[in-house]
Amino acid sequence: MDEKEMIVLKNSDGTSSEVELITYLISEDNSNSYIVYSKGEKTGVDSDEVIYIARLVQDGDVFKTREIVDNVEWTSVLKLLKKIANA
Repeated sequence: MDEKEMIVLKNSDGTSSEVELITYLISEDNSNSYIVYSKGEKTGVDSDEVIYIARLVQDGDVFKTREIVDNVEWTSVLKLLKKIANA
């Protein structure tokens, strides 16, 4: 089994949480980057792993995550995910 790559996300309240980096995505026009990660949570009868996706924004030498709220952006991110899922 592959070794999990763990990263630390600092929350807006100042606390930190360690999460598993699943992959990262770059938009087709190279204008946005996204992080796909897991907190180790399971859901449903099949115990599927819950994954999170957020846009990465560089603020000086720190990267911050931003929630994706725009439907057009979500559609674009889902297309990127489908490409790697079908690879």
